[in-house]
Amino acid sequence: MLVIKNVRLLDPFEDRDGIVDISIENGRIKKITDPVRSASDELSESEVIDGSGLCAAPGFVDVHVHFRDPGFTYKEDVKSGSAAAAFGGFTSVVCMANTSPVADSTQIIDDVMKRGAATGIRVYQAGSVTKGLKGKELTDFEALMSHGAPGFTDDGIPILDEDILRRAMERSAALKVPLSFHEEDPAYIENNGINSDYAKTVLGIGGSDRQAEISMIERDVALAKETGAIINVQHISTAEGVDIIRKAVQTGSLSERKIHAEACPHHFTLTQEALTDHGTLVKMNPPLRLESDRQAVIEGLKDGTIDLIATDHAPHSSEEKARELTSAPSGILGLQTAFALGVTRLVKPGHLTLMELLKKMSLNPARLYGFDAGHIYEGGPADITVFDPDEEWFFSGDLIRSKSVNSPFVGWKLTGRVRYTICGGKVVFKI
Repeated sequence: MLVIKNVRLLDPFEDRDGIVDISIENGRIKKITDPVRSASDELSESEVIDGSGLCAAPGFVDVHVHFRDPGFTYKEDVKSGSAAAAFGGFTSVVCMANTSPVADSTQIIDDVMKRGAATGIRVYQAGSVTKGLKGKELTDFEALMSHGAPGFTDDGIPILDEDILRRAMERSAALKVPLSFHEEDPAYIENNGINSDYAKTVLGIGGSDRQAEISMIERDVALAKETGAIINVQHISTAEGVDIIRKAVQTGSLSERKIHAEACPHHFTLTQEALTDHGTLVKMNPPLRLESDRQAVIEGLKDGTIDLIATDHAPHSSEEKARELTSAPSGILGLQTAFALGVTRLVKPGHLTLMELLKKMSLNPARLYGFDAGHIYEGGPADITVFDPDEEWFFSGDLIRSKSVNSPFVGWKLTGRVRYTICGGKVVFKI
C-alpha cells in the first residue's frame, strides 16, 4: 500500500480543496481520509509519501503529443516521450497519427499501445482520419476504435476536401468520438512556422498568414455544428480564432459542449519576437504571433472559451533545428515545462486559479476522450500528480528526458514543480 500523508488535495471535478491522507492499493485509491483518522497500523505497513506543503491533483492528461514512433525514433520514441511526460506530471497522453507508417491500421495502434503499457504511464494512440494522411479516403474508424484508438486526427496536415471532412464528422458524430484538427490552410502560407508579420518586417519574406488558421476554424466550426460532431481545434494562436470558438460555445453547459479548443504553453507565453533570440527553437506550426494574440489566448483560457491546455510536444534533432530558419522543421518540446509555465504565466499573474489550471490540464482533456481520469475519488484509478506550486526551479538541459533538446525554455526560472507522478498506483517519477 502507498499512502500520501498530509497533502493538499485539489480535485477539479468537485472543486475539492483540503488536507487529506490518500491510501492507494492495487492501483486504485482505497481511501481519502482526514489525516488524524488514518490508522497507525495501516501506515506502518505502507510506503509513505510525506505530502506536507505539497498538493495532490489528478494526473495531467495531454491530448496532443508527438512521440515520433514508429518511423522517427531518432527524435523521440514511446519510452523517452513517456519519461518526459512523467517528469511533467502527465499520467495519460494521446499520440498523434503522423508517424511512419501512419497510424491508420490496427497494427500500428496495437504496437504503440502495447509498448506504451510498459512505460508506466497511459499511452494512447490516435488513429488518422484519412488513410496515409492523404485526405482522400477515410480510415476504418470502428476497427481502430476497437483496438483502443480514442479519437482521430490528421494532425500536421489539414483536411482540405470539404466532402471528406463532412463524412468524417458524420461518422464521428454517430460514434460519439472526437476529431482533432490542425487548422492551417496552406494556401495562406509561404514559409510555415513563421508569423507573416515577422517574416515580412524582419526577414523580408513571406510567412504564415493568420488567415490560414482563421479560415479553417470558421469552416470546421460550421461543419461541426451542421453534423453534431465533437471536435477539438488544436493549438489555437490567433485572436480571431479564439473569438470564433467563443461565439460557437457561448451557450450550453460543459457536459453538452461539442466544440473544444486547446492552447499550448508556447502560445500563451511567447510572441513572434522570440524568433530574434531563439531562432528555430521557437519555430512551430501555427507560429508564435503578436502580443495581442497572446493576450487573446489568455483571455480565452480565462473565460472558458479555450477549455484545454495541451503541449503539442514535438521533438526534433539538433541537426534538423540547426538548419536555416526557413528550412528547419517546426515544433518544440513541451511536456516537462507545461505545468510550470501554466503556474508561472497564468496562475501567478492572476489569470487563472490553480484549480482552473488543473481543470484544463486534467479534467477537461479526460472528458474530451471519456477517460477515467481528471478526478481523485475512492475506488478510482490512482493517477496522481504531487507538486509544490510555489517551488522555483531552473529547467536546465541536464533535466531533459526527451531524446531531443529543442526547447527555448532551457535556462528559464519557473515556478511550480512536480515532485511525484503516480500512475496506476506506482510512482513513475520523483525528485
